[in-house]
Amino acid sequence: MNEKSTNKDAPTRSARIAIVGRPNVGKSTIFNRLIKRRKAIESETPGTTRDRVTEKFRIDGMAAQLIDTAGLYYEGDLEDDVKMQAYIAIAEADVILFVMSAADELTVTDFSVVKILREAKKPTILVANKCDNKQLDYTTFNLCELGFGEPIQLSAVHKRGFDVLTNQIAKLLRAEGFTNDTSPKKSNELSLCLIGRPNVGKSSFFNSLVGEKRSIVSEIPGTTRDEVDTLVVRNGVQYRLVDTAGIRRKGKVGQGIEGLSVLRSLSAVERSDIIFLLIDYKDGVTNQDMHVVEEAMKAGKGIVLVVNKTDLMPKGEEAKMSFVNYLQKKCAFLSFAPVLFTSALTGKNVDKIYALADQIHAERIKRIPTAELNAFFKKVVAKRGPHGTKNIKPKLLYATQVDVEPPHFVLFVNQEDSFHFSYKRYMENQLRVEYGFTGTVIRMDFRSRVQEA
Repeated sequence: MNEKSTNKDAPTRSARIAIVGRPNVGKSTIFNRLIKRRKAIESETPGTTRDRVTEKFRIDGMAAQLIDTAGLYYEGDLEDDVKMQAYIAIAEADVILFVMSAADELTVTDFSVVKILREAKKPTILVANKCDNKQLDYTTFNLCELGFGEPIQLSAVHKRGFDVLTNQIAKLLRAEGFTNDTSPKKSNELSLCLIGRPNVGKSSFFNSLVGEKRSIVSEIPGTTRDEVDTLVVRNGVQYRLVDTAGIRRKGKVGQGIEGLSVLRSLSAVERSDIIFLLIDYKDGVTNQDMHVVEEAMKAGKGIVLVVNKTDLMPKGEEAKMSFVNYLQKKCAFLSFAPVLFTSALTGKNVDKIYALADQIHAERIKRIPTAELNAFFKKVVAKRGPHGTKNIKPKLLYATQVDVEPPHFVLFVNQEDSFHFSYKRYMENQLRVEYGFTGTVIRMDFRSRVQEA
């Protein structure tokens, strides 16, 4: 019955679901209910949500990204304000949740948003929120004139109607070709993502790496707006190379096309294995670079610092070591990330990213047997024990590795709060000294476990 679900060209990424609507209709509350935790700020004050908030979650077995957006509202020129905001919210979405308040009358702005959604031609679910009593349940028929069919009646506050909503979302996603395995990846395929500030040389680097002109090269910052994927096979390993738009700091991100580029770039980071952060040798590390790295670390990716435009660097190892020392001071939290000096212009060292990717992948899938891990941490604690607070003596009870890509460790302790963050960092550093884990983020969780008397 569903032809798209069997399409060989079905999407190979997580589904994207955007929540749009006027301010104060309950979008953030719906967002939090769907991801089953409170991430977006909930407030009765219109306009509380200003930045797009994204969170991964699963719906009916499918991986998805849920996007909470700022309220769509009329202020000044409708085309310049509402339409640009709506474009960012819906352009990359596979399904739109158009949220209305059952307690409010329809406005001119509502019909303007309807026009934008119709032009986008995306599957749209009309949601009538704030159906908190039976009287409001019967007033939602007015929303049918918007042209999206009968609205799904919801009460985000009282958690009513979410089963119907999630079933409808899942139905539309499957109609778009999404399945339970939305991100299939061959065991011998590595996804490598090139990120960095605008005009840092990503597209030139990408073209040099691939050996052909795939991305537009320009001196104008922000030329690349779309993700560009290319498959390269070397020594039996398939690499998926992803070029992205330049990512700026949130405060510097504009509306419209540029905002959409950032959304796409962050999506590329999420679906990649290893991130190559390009740094302009002339400009060094900037606040924008720190924002990019922050996103990659949150996503638990492998990270390599690529210093580009080294054709402008003085000759000799002294200049390189000077820049490495600079990076160690500027990016002390990235001491685990390898540094690669390249020149996209001349092609120098560009192809070394493949060998680095192989090495980092091996580190990311490394597992430490539980017995060996506990013996190791016992030595670490004996070498330097944690300092207690008040009458509590911190004690490590048990450690285990629960996952890979990235390596994830759980340490059970008598009381998590009694372990200072500096000691947690010490334990992670000792783990790296002993086992490497070069180029990859490590997740280390401390969990309190009540001991029997």
